[in-house]
Amino acid sequence: MPGSPRRPDSGACDHGGVTRTPPGRLSAVPRRMRQLCALLGAVVVAVMVVVALSLKETPNTVVTYRTSDQVAMVGLGLVLAAGILFLGRSRVDADADGVHVRNVVVHHRLPWQAVRAVRFERKSAWASLLLENGDEISLLAVQAVDKEHAVRAVEGLRALRAAARAGDPVPPPLLYDN
Repeated sequence: MPGSPRRPDSGACDHGGVTRTPPGRLSAVPRRMRQLCALLGAVVVAVMVVVALSLKETPNTVVTYRTSDQVAMVGLGLVLAAGILFLGRSRVDADADGVHVRNVVVHHRLPWQAVRAVRFERKSAWASLLLENGDEISLLAVQAVDKEHAVRAVEGLRALRAAARAGDPVPPPLLYDN
């Protein structure tokens, strides 16, 4: 509601970032990446419009530019901008059952039993899920440049994983556990 103060501990944000929907659910998107993609897409469209307007309907010794060429240049700019916006569509949705990861092209739906750990190394650009089989899945929606939003997302994912795996049996210690 406009004008009403937001509770700082609500976990919700207005435009992207980390959103706590109902209790036990989490959604994260790459805020800065989406802003950068939107800005870059707008710049590409603006440049293509300027190029299209600079193509006058005058004959050249090699090529004759027409109105259809101008429209095609603007259309090309829109297609390029859509491709740039496509790069920012990464998303992570998690609940008590598991996690759904949507990176640029690849989608993963994993139960928490398949996830060994939620990792976010200090020098990493984004978080990742370490799986029980040793594989690792990048979480492009949780990026270091998003700072506090990324921290909240990782903490939320870790809390959901811990709650889902609370009933798992404790493995015996290894003989050489270092």
